[in-house]
This record gives sequence, C-alpha cells and structure tokens, in this order.
Amino acid sequence: MRHDGNNEETFAGKWYVHPPMRNALVSGGLIGATLGLAHFGHISHLTEIFLYLAAIAMGGYHWVREGIEELLQERKIGIEILMIAATIGSAILGMWDEAALLVFLYGMAEGLEEYTYAKTKHSIKKLLNLAPKQARILRHDKELILPAEELAVGDILIVKPGESIPTDGVITKGKSSVNEASLTGESIPAEKKEGDRVFAATINQEGALLLKATATFADNTLARLIHMVEEAQEKKGKTQLFIEKFGNRYSPLVLFTALLLIAVPPLFGFLLTEWATRAVVFLVAAAPCALVMSTPVAIAAGIGKAGRTGILIKGGIHLENLGKIKAIAFDKTGTLTMGDPVVTDIITLSAKNADILRLAYSIEKYSEHPLAKAIVRKAQEAGIDNLEVKDFMAIAGYGTQGKIGEETIFVGKPGLFKNFNRIRHSIPQIERLKSEGKTVIIIGTQETIAGAIAIRDEIRPQGKRVIKKLRRMGIKPFMVTGDSQTVAQAIAKELGIDEIRADLTPEDKVAVIKNLKRTYENVAMVGDGINDAPALATATVGIAMGAAGTDTAIEAANVALMADNLAKLLHAIHLGKRAKKISLQNIIFSLLVLAVLVPSALAGVLSVALAVFLHESSELLAVANGLRMARN
Repeated sequence: MRHDGNNEETFAGKWYVHPPMRNALVSGGLIGATLGLAHFGHISHLTEIFLYLAAIAMGGYHWVREGIEELLQERKIGIEILMIAATIGSAILGMWDEAALLVFLYGMAEGLEEYTYAKTKHSIKKLLNLAPKQARILRHDKELILPAEELAVGDILIVKPGESIPTDGVITKGKSSVNEASLTGESIPAEKKEGDRVFAATINQEGALLLKATATFADNTLARLIHMVEEAQEKKGKTQLFIEKFGNRYSPLVLFTALLLIAVPPLFGFLLTEWATRAVVFLVAAAPCALVMSTPVAIAAGIGKAGRTGILIKGGIHLENLGKIKAIAFDKTGTLTMGDPVVTDIITLSAKNADILRLAYSIEKYSEHPLAKAIVRKAQEAGIDNLEVKDFMAIAGYGTQGKIGEETIFVGKPGLFKNFNRIRHSIPQIERLKSEGKTVIIIGTQETIAGAIAIRDEIRPQGKRVIKKLRRMGIKPFMVTGDSQTVAQAIAKELGIDEIRADLTPEDKVAVIKNLKRTYENVAMVGDGINDAPALATATVGIAMGAAGTDTAIEAANVALMADNLAKLLHAIHLGKRAKKISLQNIIFSLLVLAVLVPSALAGVLSVALAVFLHESSELLAVANGLRMARN
C-alpha cells in the first residue's frame, strides 16, 4: 500500500511483466493447477499444501515484505499486516486454498494498483523522449554531432527545420516559428527571432537557427518541469493526510478486534473455529484499502495531467485548493493585459505638422523607453521613413526632444507641454483617450501642439471569456494593480470586472489579499510571479503567468502556467474541482463498502474468498475512478 521511490525501480512498460503483477500471475497459475490436480486426486494432501505454500510465497513476496518493513522501520500496523494475519489464520484453520487465494487476489489488486499509480506518476517523463538524444554543434567553424548529455552552457547549436531543440538556448542567428506544445501545451507555434529564448524538446518549424546553449541537457526547462511535477505528486493534500492518519489508527484497531473475536467468544462456550474464521474474514473485510487509495491516485493523475498540458501544480494541497477557490485577484499588466504597449490612436491637432507618427518616430527611434518602442514599431509596420534628427536628448520623467530641420520637436507627457504653457485647458480629444485607459503622448514644439498618440497595453484576447466563465463557476474576479485608477477602471470595464484595487504597492497587494481571504476564505492571486511574489505567497493559491523558463516565477507560485495564456487558468481550476469531486466520490464509496462488509463479516455471512473478492474489487474501482483525472 506504500507508494514511494520503489515504484520507479520496479516500473515496467507492460502490466504483466511488472514484478508484483508477474508474481501474482504465477501464484494464480499454481493455485489453478493445484486445485485441478487435487480435484482429480492426482496429488497427496502434503503435496497440495506444499504447492499452496509456494503460491503464497510467490504471490505475497512484494506486499508481505513491504508490510513487515513498515512494521519494523516505522512501527506501523498497515493493511499488509492485516492481510498477513488473515493468511496465517486461514492456514492455521486448514483453509490452505483460501489462504492462497487471499494472497493471489490481494497481490493482483496491489500489483495492478501499484502499476497504475507508478504509470500515472511517471507518464510525464515521456515528454523527455521529445528531446533529441544528439545535438549538432558548431566548434571552430566545424559542425560536430555530440550526445545531448554532453552539451555545455555556451555551446553554439545548429537546429535545422523540423528538428527538435536539444536544450534551452538563445537564438544568435535566424528566425523561425517554434512549436512549444511539449512545454506550454500551446498548439500554435511561437514566432522566434534573434535574441529570443527557446526551450528543450520544442520543435523548430521552418527556418534554420543558431542557438547559444543556456542550460545543460539535465538542467533544461523541461527536465526541471518534470522533476517538479514528480516532487509535487509526492506532496500530499489535507484530505490525503487525514485519511492516512485515520488509517494508521484504524488498522491496529481492526487487528485488535480480530484478536478479541478469537479470544472472547470461546470463553462463553462458542466454537473457536467458527469465531476464528469470522476473525479472518473480518481482517479482510475491515481493511481500509479503498479508503486509503481514495485520493492519492486522483491527485497524482491530476498533477500529471496538468504537467502534460503546461500547468505546474506544486503539490496535492494546491490541487485541492484550486477546487475550493471563491475569489481570484488578477494583476493587470502582463496578466490581464499582454504586457506589450501598442499604438491605438493618432490625432492631429495642427495642420502645420500633419504627419504626427513620422515626427514621433523620428525622435523616439533613439529612445529605449517601452512607449517609444511602441511608436517605433507602429511606424515601421506602416513603412514610414524617419526624418533626420539632431541634438537628441531625453528629458527625465517627461519625454524626449530633438531638432528636425530648424525646429525642436518635443515628444512626451502632457505635463511637459504644461510647463511650456501650451496646455492651459483640457483638450477634449486627449481627455477622451485618457478616459479609455490609454497613455497619451503629445508631439509638438514649445509654441504649438501638433498632435497626440495614444498607447495602451492591450487586453489579452481570451480575457473576457475567462472572466465570464469564472463568474459562471461562482468565482468572484478582482483587479489589483499598481496602475492608476483611471487606467484600471477602463481595462476592468472592458473585461467585465467590477471590483478594482488600483495605485497599489506590493505591500498594498498583500493587504488586499488578506482582506479578501477574510471575506472569501479561499482566494487565488494571478500575477507575473516576480513583482507580485509577496501577494502570490499570501494567497491560498498563488498562480504565475507565462512562467516558461523563469525560475523566479516558478519558485514564487504554488501553480505556474507555463504558457502565456490566461485560458490555462480555467483548466487548472477545472482540474482542482474535478479532483475534489472524484476524491469525495471515492471516500463515500469506500465508507459504504466498509459499512456493508464489516457487519457481514461479523455476522458470518461472508467466506474468506468472497470477502477478498469484494474487498479488492472495491479497491480497484476506487483506483479506476481516480484515474479518470488523467482523461480530458
């Protein structure tokens, strides 16, 4: 019943060669042969007992050893000890065939359960097969083929169209689209150019690329993701910990009750063999196998499923908590918005300088400011040529200036032109743009305002749909941002978010999360995983957006959405709710099974074989139900 590192050692591709399963099948074959030979009178009674003992030794080898190790090393009476006691009891009572059948059926159930659990836990490792085993590198202008494991940080890799990328790197030459589904779960390829990061096991589509390796094969993003998922599958949720604690106390009670059934009734004249048989049946019927397995398979399957779709859930408790969320606080920039400003409006206010975008582009091409880059990108997309600029200068906190021809052109915030007394009263067009949550950049001279350019961080295309679906799920959305109230309100209105907390520092965000937890108890925070780290850590579940390749983001959050896709949040919450539902189903089912089997065992209605069959069938049903988490 223990599922630990031993599973990895014994995991096999086919269920019937998995060692516990193989031994159980051999045991079953021995039992079948012995029953047949005994029925036709071809063997002696001693030979029959010897064959049953061989079947017991073969079928019980794995789980008997685990039970004894747990008893000696951890001082715990587990379910295996109950089964060992039932087997010994059956043998003492002369029920050798039933003792062997008990070992065979329990061994089959445990072997199959262990196999499915190990397969579920380690199925994500298949992703590593997507990474090539060899890498093409460039050394001293010569192309060499090396095993991927020998790659070093700084190596220059050559990746041709259609090839898989061996390890993480930065593009030094070339451009292409790269299929990142293995890491992020996104089916649409991402466009990549010089300076962009690429990751191991993603597939280069059409252009040849030169990369500079930034990680070894063993330490690339995909390898770390797989390692983290495996660690997460070992971290137990509150429900699982409670059930295990219950089992640790319940199993010794079952064993003590069975001993009482053997010792007490004969004192009052009842037949020893009858009550000893009932005690054996009781040991089998009352063992809490299905209950103990009610949650771990579902949790492991859910975390594995999430990992294969680009969602890193860092433990069973976080998967459970995702299913309990009642409110979600979203950071704005980079979470609800793309985090990449774009030009939305160009307004001409003076006929003298009609080509506003060209003027702004000519000055801003010398600036490194993100808003300047948005203007430059817009002009380049429109195919606009820049004018010659002299005496370029940045004006700290306000904007930039440069000389075009004989005029000095200024590009900057409205406050810059207020200093020139050019803006003495509100300009309707500019006020309208501000009310829409846009940043306004004004272009002009000290004497004249030529025009304005509005820039905004665009809302994620899936944002409205996500917010709407969250509301349908009964989850209240909030916006928490360091941006101004005006900008926050405009973005929130477009998305359909009613509750806004703006002008917040990181400390303010922590206070907001604490207040929300007092009202809603279970609150998620979605942010970039770096600036929002304190708030992510304070929330019931901290969720980092677009965490692929970002160590800080993964470390800061309980859940990391590897892709830059807000819709992944819905899938993560769905998995949490489904895990909660399936675990509850299994717990109720397991308790009902115990409620039927225990009284039936005490009443003498069940035989050992029937008790084992019903007991192990219920356990396998619980496992099968848990494995539904791995499906779509």
